[in-house]
Amino acid sequence: MTVQVSWGSSAFALRFAWDDASPVSVVELSGHGRSHPVYAVPLVEILTAAQGRLPASDRLAHTELGSQLRHVSHEVGDDRLVITQAGAGVEATIELRMLAGAPGAIRSTVTVTAVGSEPVVLRSVASWSSGFTAADGTSLEKLDGWQRISGTSDWLGEGRWTREALRGPDFPHLAEGLTGHDPRGAWAVTSDGTWSTGRDLPVGGVESDEAGLALLWQIEHNGAWRWEIGEDTDGGYFSLSGPTDTDSAWTRVLAPGETFTTVPVSIAVGADLEQAVAALTDHRRAARRPHPDNTAMPVVFNDYMNTLDGDPTTDKLLPLIAAAAEVGAEIFCIDAGWYDDSGHWWDTVGEWKPSTTRFPGGLGEVIDAVRAAGMTPGLWLEPEVIGVRSPIADELPREAFLLRHGQRVVEHHRYHLDLRHPAAVAHLDEVVDRLVRDFGVGFFKFDYNINPGPGTDHDADSVGDGLLAHNRAHLAWLDRVLDRHPGLVIENCSSGAMRMDFAVLSRLAMQSTSDQQDFTKFPPIAAAAPMSLLPEQAASWAYPQPEMSEEEVAFCLVTGLLGRFYVSGYLNRMDARRRHLVAEAVAVAKGLRTELLAGHPHWPTGLPGWNDAWVSLGLRGDDGDLVSIWRRDGSGSAELAFPHLAGADVTVAAVFPTDLPAWQTEWDAATGTLTVHANDDELAARTIRLTADSESRTERTASQPGTGPTGRIG
Repeated sequence: MTVQVSWGSSAFALRFAWDDASPVSVVELSGHGRSHPVYAVPLVEILTAAQGRLPASDRLAHTELGSQLRHVSHEVGDDRLVITQAGAGVEATIELRMLAGAPGAIRSTVTVTAVGSEPVVLRSVASWSSGFTAADGTSLEKLDGWQRISGTSDWLGEGRWTREALRGPDFPHLAEGLTGHDPRGAWAVTSDGTWSTGRDLPVGGVESDEAGLALLWQIEHNGAWRWEIGEDTDGGYFSLSGPTDTDSAWTRVLAPGETFTTVPVSIAVGADLEQAVAALTDHRRAARRPHPDNTAMPVVFNDYMNTLDGDPTTDKLLPLIAAAAEVGAEIFCIDAGWYDDSGHWWDTVGEWKPSTTRFPGGLGEVIDAVRAAGMTPGLWLEPEVIGVRSPIADELPREAFLLRHGQRVVEHHRYHLDLRHPAAVAHLDEVVDRLVRDFGVGFFKFDYNINPGPGTDHDADSVGDGLLAHNRAHLAWLDRVLDRHPGLVIENCSSGAMRMDFAVLSRLAMQSTSDQQDFTKFPPIAAAAPMSLLPEQAASWAYPQPEMSEEEVAFCLVTGLLGRFYVSGYLNRMDARRRHLVAEAVAVAKGLRTELLAGHPHWPTGLPGWNDAWVSLGLRGDDGDLVSIWRRDGSGSAELAFPHLAGADVTVAAVFPTDLPAWQTEWDAATGTLTVHANDDELAARTIRLTADSESRTERTASQPGTGPTGRIG
């Protein structure tokens, strides 16, 4: 007899089913008034050394043990569902949570316990597995019309998103039904080290216009992970996981009675991608660690990007401090190099004591100048690494570093601390506490410029197991730092977003989205960032320079405006006109903070492509939309889609800049389309506001398509 249980909210509910001969599976997804019966696969998938997959493959799914699990108990609460299953010497408990204020998303973890008399050798444990195609799909139709949403990254090319048809080269028709077996392949993306977003992104999704369903997920881990989409004879599924044996050399041995808990993953649902992104955005906001900065969002000036480039001195900093204060910055961060006497600091980092040659009057003189100008002082720090020539490298025990066969792992002339070791933790605690105590530092930019590889084999069942324990120790260290210094603001830089996962971002205030120094290439990075993180956390560099034209200055400033405003550039060398533009942008950024905290991202010209001539990012609010638009090729006009505003009269107003040549606009209320006409400069950008009159609806006919008011922005 089949048993079923339903749980969730009106925005996202799940129905589970099982019987004496089958494991628990998701059999229906529903939300926003629509239900979607889905292909049933085991909810929990566990690969062990003693029990592999059926049929043989390298999937997360199709595990023999997963198929043998049987329901033991379940506990249903308003915001929590716990289901326990058992079989083949293990007990597996999946815990689902729905956070207050985020009814369109759930978070999932799985805890495995060895309950037999023999050890269990884990090779992978998926945090989530479910089908997404219709339960009654035919063998040829099940993936038709479905699209995959996925992102790739690289240093300087972060967050490049694509939307591609599932049915095609990755999933051709295979006639697998003739074999009596499901296919063996899957479309999988992975991370296999500590740059959790250095290659592929732990955020992805699927969408079907025909089904009216979009699912978006994120793996919340600062190390190795895998997600996959697969096609079986009867349907499509997706599975989400932390480290695995196949991808990242992870195995874990559970002695009888021992447990292992997976990394958390979250899944959001919507009728389309925009709605699913909104649901995941709400979840991210609800899941953040409480901190005053979450709502304060002070404007940060950092001296590095296209400015001092890691070569700060008293003489260079004092004019920048004065100029940053004049335009309204609230935090001033001294970036890399402040600890260096030699001029070659890369392989000597780790002691973190101020340079005496760079600051003849002491670093305190510069810090005092920052504070006297009304700004909070900040410093750059790369805490997890020790340069091979640093004196700290010989002071700490060998076991305080990531090791392979007893040797310290070296990457780009750095050793990597193992934060499982108390000496490593004590060293970092002393550094942070000393800098806060001695200099009153209120802001740190935490960088992270190496990837030490799969992990450490010291005191671990596998190198991947050692890395996972270090990853978790790193998060625990961050929590303790913020517990001791509750007002401290920490930026997650990570070599320009190479570790831009939600495990870190649920704790830290903001994320540098790229190290890209070509301002013309930054818009697609900035516009796509809210797919991976909250808009209010996305710090995309605004680094205008004195030699730029006024339109180029505005272009740079627009890049940062719908995120955490993050300024650099030689403001002290600018003429009054250009510096006024910067000051205007800072003032606008401060005025937009409340709206950013409630806005939901969308892309009126589509998910940005790397070479797109026009790029846009919208933030949808209760009363309208904020939109940044970049024109990169000199073309005259572009159409922006706002289907949620179709039928409404809309007012278009300039947000920034307000005193450069105006752009013309035309609003088509029937289609919800805004046409913008830029000026003659090849590079130009504007941030605008669309405000809808909710009471005013216009009726259009085919012969009279009609447009709303024609206007000017700028």
